[in-house]
Amino acid sequence: MRQDAEDVQRATNEKMDIEELKSKSQWLRQELFELVMRVKKGHIPSSYSCAEMVLALMYGGYFHGYPNDPRHSDRDRLIISKGHAAMVLYPILADLGYFTTNELEKFTKPDGLLRMYADHSIPGIESITGSLGHGLGIGCGYAYAAKQDHKSYRTFVVVGDGECYEGSVWESAMFAAHHQLTNLVVIVDRNRLCIMEETERCMKLDSLEAKWEAFGWEAMSIDGHAYREILPALTQATSNHSGKPFAIISNSVKGKGISFMENQALWHNRMPNDDEMEQARNELLSNCIVN
Repeated sequence: MRQDAEDVQRATNEKMDIEELKSKSQWLRQELFELVMRVKKGHIPSSYSCAEMVLALMYGGYFHGYPNDPRHSDRDRLIISKGHAAMVLYPILADLGYFTTNELEKFTKPDGLLRMYADHSIPGIESITGSLGHGLGIGCGYAYAAKQDHKSYRTFVVVGDGECYEGSVWESAMFAAHHQLTNLVVIVDRNRLCIMEETERCMKLDSLEAKWEAFGWEAMSIDGHAYREILPALTQATSNHSGKPFAIISNSVKGKGISFMENQALWHNRMPNDDEMEQARNELLSNCIVN
């Protein structure tokens, strides 16, 4: 039975504990897998690598949204700048009441709301993303507007590590530091893979923490699949009094939870065969995916 709007709104501001979040990790991976398998479209590994960060944000009491009024002026903003992984939000948004769960059955279909990439026509999605490097600039705009308007909402942006090759990311980073956007939090999904290859073989990015600090940000590195590290990091980021924007370098595993997809660039948007589908479903039944 679906919760009414008031209960759903209250749910977005409640804090789940670590064991509840672990259960959500298993649930989300299963939901995403079936979402993609129904239509054989989507990017599973890229969504799995940032799953815990997004779950902790949405269910850990850090993100304040309005499912019954998705464009409420006081809402927090969340932008999945690595837009091919925007589907990580779809089961969560349905669960919180932004749209009905029936929409998950219509993923990428003409009569459905949910596109493969992020689109602001979807309730709970703030911006079109997919062309990498744009999400942080949009997030800076939201954060700067909040500061100018004396609003208390926060803006969170999830960027890929390969996305950090884009010059526009660093231009936006300089803008945020210059304007002391302490209401802006960037989560860098550091899975060390881009579509072609390992990032450190394409063009070295380490140390990302030092790079963000050099651009005038507070920065810290954590295990992006360990809630015992994620929750304190988000607490620190959202109680930021440094005068600087905050970056969390989330060290993660692309494809986390399906062994044959983990750390394999070739699985960026490849679809499993029948035997692989069965293996994946069996592995996703495990309760030991995350710490």
